[in-house]
Amino acid sequence: MIPAPSPTPRARRGERGATVLELALIMPVVLAVILLVVQMALWFHGRQVADSAAREGARIARAAGTESTDWEQRAKERAEHIVDTVGPKILTDRQVTAWEEGDERGVEVTGSAVQVVPLLPELTFTVTARFGGPVECFRPDDGSEGCQE
Repeated sequence: MIPAPSPTPRARRGERGATVLELALIMPVVLAVILLVVQMALWFHGRQVADSAAREGARIARAAGTESTDWEQRAKERAEHIVDTVGPKILTDRQVTAWEEGDERGVEVTGSAVQVVPLLPELTFTVTARFGGPVECFRPDDGSEGCQE
């Protein structure tokens, strides 16, 4: 067998810079994918922070009992404390709301997850977590509704 002839210097010159051009075309796509992965991780972490804060606030609201009048303030303070401790810069523009519906109480935490690229203000990632349950009190086993003192 006769070996294939090597490309002439002129043919090699025509391919010069092809790798750099290919890299320049593909790098924006790779960078966008990396930023998207980081943004989703930050959104997920913000959701976990909001969940933890709402769960702890709801625990305080439910355990306060039916006689307590300051349960809302204590539940809000606890939820805000959790956000400040776990992820103060992860969840921005946060709002903590205590709610009561019938014999159930809870807390809702809403905020925006931090953005990787803050150049697009209309592209926000809102996080909302709502936890609650029945107020802890003695409930008779005879089928009657509500709490007994």
